[in-house]
Amino acid sequence: MNAAAILVEAYGRLQRQVHRAVDGLDQAALAYRPDLGANSIAWLVWHLTRVQDHHIAHIADRDQIWITSDWATGLGMDADASRLGQGDGPAEVGSLRPTDPSTLLGYHDEVADRSVSYVTRVDAHELGRIIDHDYTPPVSVGVRLVSILNDNLQHAGQARYLRGIIERMP
Repeated sequence: MNAAAILVEAYGRLQRQVHRAVDGLDQAALAYRPDLGANSIAWLVWHLTRVQDHHIAHIADRDQIWITSDWATGLGMDADASRLGQGDGPAEVGSLRPTDPSTLLGYHDEVADRSVSYVTRVDAHELGRIIDHDYTPPVSVGVRLVSILNDNLQHAGQARYLRGIIERMP
């Protein structure tokens, strides 16, 4: 198995975890937070998708889907290319209240499909290409792809955990 096949498998597993966290939930469940300082499933999935969209667009030298499609409007947000959710407080987290999973999953699926399309074509040369010189050592495509997966899988796991809590509530 080559690196591209491993990345395709990993990004595909991530997409399935997102669906397992979100499919079939209503607005209340998507927005549920155990306390006011906690993140909701909707916010976690939006955030992980924004990170993936932003970073893969940069690596592949493409526009972000968040900007070129109308997902922001569907989620009641501005299409701000720099907003990924880092630093969002309780008000920002609580303001994301999709009426159903379709828009959230539509955005995620479009981003996931683009990511898989990109990683399908990576080779050793591409994985070694330096894309960020602000770190020591500089960041390569391969390191960034693993970083995206690490961040995204953590947030997908948090969303799955919240879903488990919601499903066990009386």
